[in-house]
Amino acid sequence: MFLAGRCNVHLPATGRCFSCFVSTSPISLFNARVASAGRGFASKSRNKLSALLKSPMHAFLESSCRLRRVLESSKWSESTEMELQSLSIELNTYIANQVLKSLSDSYMAYRFYLWAESQPGFQHDHFTIKTMISLVLKDQNFGIFSEVLRGIRFKGHSLHRSIYRITISGCVRSGHIKFAIRTFEAMIASGCRVFDVDFNRFMGVLVRNNCFDLAEKYYYRMISEGFSLNSFTYSRLICGLCRVNNLLFVEKLWRDMDKIGCVPDIWAYNIYLNCLCKQNKMEDSLDVLQSMIQKGREPDVVTYTTIINGFCNARHFSAALEVWDEMLKRGFKVDVVNCSTLVCGLCSNGKVDEAYELMLEMIKMNIELNTQLYNAIIGGFCRAGQFDKAQVIVSFMQRNGCNPDLVTCNILLNHYCDRLMLNEAGNLMKRMEMSGISPDRRSYNQLLKGLCKANRLDKAYAFITNYMEVKGLCDAVSCNTVINAFCKVGKMGTATKLFEEMGHKGIYADAITYSTLIDGFFKIGDAVRAQELYHQMLKARVVPAVSVYNVMVHHLCKVGDIEGARRYFLGMIEKRISPDIVSYCSLINGLLKGSRINEAMKLYDDMCKNGVTPDEVTYKLLIEGLLKGGKFILACRIWDQMMEKGFTLDRAISERLIAAIKSKDTNREEG
Repeated sequence: MFLAGRCNVHLPATGRCFSCFVSTSPISLFNARVASAGRGFASKSRNKLSALLKSPMHAFLESSCRLRRVLESSKWSESTEMELQSLSIELNTYIANQVLKSLSDSYMAYRFYLWAESQPGFQHDHFTIKTMISLVLKDQNFGIFSEVLRGIRFKGHSLHRSIYRITISGCVRSGHIKFAIRTFEAMIASGCRVFDVDFNRFMGVLVRNNCFDLAEKYYYRMISEGFSLNSFTYSRLICGLCRVNNLLFVEKLWRDMDKIGCVPDIWAYNIYLNCLCKQNKMEDSLDVLQSMIQKGREPDVVTYTTIINGFCNARHFSAALEVWDEMLKRGFKVDVVNCSTLVCGLCSNGKVDEAYELMLEMIKMNIELNTQLYNAIIGGFCRAGQFDKAQVIVSFMQRNGCNPDLVTCNILLNHYCDRLMLNEAGNLMKRMEMSGISPDRRSYNQLLKGLCKANRLDKAYAFITNYMEVKGLCDAVSCNTVINAFCKVGKMGTATKLFEEMGHKGIYADAITYSTLIDGFFKIGDAVRAQELYHQMLKARVVPAVSVYNVMVHHLCKVGDIEGARRYFLGMIEKRISPDIVSYCSLINGLLKGSRINEAMKLYDDMCKNGVTPDEVTYKLLIEGLLKGGKFILACRIWDQMMEKGFTLDRAISERLIAAIKSKDTNREEG
């Protein structure tokens, strides 16, 4: 009865029309009469009135069932239209809507939609249009969808916002994002009432599809029209913008949220903090941490470990430990995963003693340590030259039921091979195989490195060709290790032979391979063969690394071919490979040795402008070159810059500089 009233349908039994604008519904009138009559109202009369009120709805449902049976019995044709017509049903929007809801085929539904539209006195309303659009969007039948919209526009109907909403939702589900955006634009332009929820939903669509430029555009439009986002949408938008590093807009959102008292969720806070830490904005991250606590958003373990990791990466270990202590004071229960962030950070940056102390604290807190954490401590002690402590940790982890894994063994292998303890390395490899740990490519490359470092090159060559290759463990790293060893002792023939064999083995030479060989040929004075290899590398479509260009520039400057060195330097820039400090220093040194002081200073200025920070070697090269060229005042200026950066000059060079300045002052006085 209520739906009949909303659709403005006439009830055949009474001739009355119940509109949605009637202030008192038939049900409320009925309830009032029952109350006034009390118990004297006869049960029979009550049943008659109930039947009178229910009969139109029953008739509508029966009519919709009759229409549906016709539509389900066959495909659409002229006979289908004739059969529908023969039913002589007085069609209204309620009946039409019930039929449309019952159909699963969008084509059949559309044919019925058009047939209903052609009936005398019938006109589709908001409900039938909405059902029709929902069905074609569900079927992703955008041909019929376009026809429905064209018909609506032709008749001059205005769409309700709910139709715009389901259209946007359907387009998003089917991946038609551009059409969803156009529909939202049309919704705003239509003049229908738009709410905060519409902007929130649409902003969510843009974020999920990475349309952040559009999100920013619509955000400013939304704000200017007095709408606002909720905390959830703000949070998702912040997360998305952090993924693309648009922190400028994130900061704008943060200020706007403060104005309306909106606080993002913990997920958004943590992602924003991670973004700040990656950009080394550690002071800002602490400000955000303080702010979230003040706003009532309690940080979690992820919040603290993110900041701790950021401080470790920035090598601010005292600050990392302070944050760790603060986290424990706030009562957070930490596990081995949280602790590993700080322990691994400390060990990777040479702070193994502090990491060891932290490990002891974890044991006191009954935190069960894992292999990853033990490996970090073992690796830290090995790098610090405290191998006896590393061995103690290995024994301790075994006693506590945590067996060494492949990573543990590779750490120990690396230590043995670096210190030429090859017998110990070989014995470890045997123990690994006996305990069920299969040595991997890294393990064999460690042993190969040890052989080369011990100058046992014949054994290294035999190991790579007769053993590693057979096991399928030979790769570019293996070949580069042996090639480099032969190049260092000037055995370029053997190095070249292995280089040529790489192609036959299906191993592709990389930039390191070519760089090593080029450097080797330059060192034995064969500049022609070195440059041939460079061009061979380009033909093989191997992109030269900056190290390749550094080798070329260094050696050409060394033999006095400054113009050749400059060509390679400029060629590097043309290929969009940024020169590093070695590139600049090599060419500056060459220019100074060639008495081209002005060009050297110009290159020094370019280096500073391009963001390459001069190091101690750069300053010493410049000062020494300027002294040789008699540019004492300029040398003093560079010395001042050097001291400002915290570098000190060699005593011999500084004495020469002071003596030169005194000599110049004496000459002036005598003059």
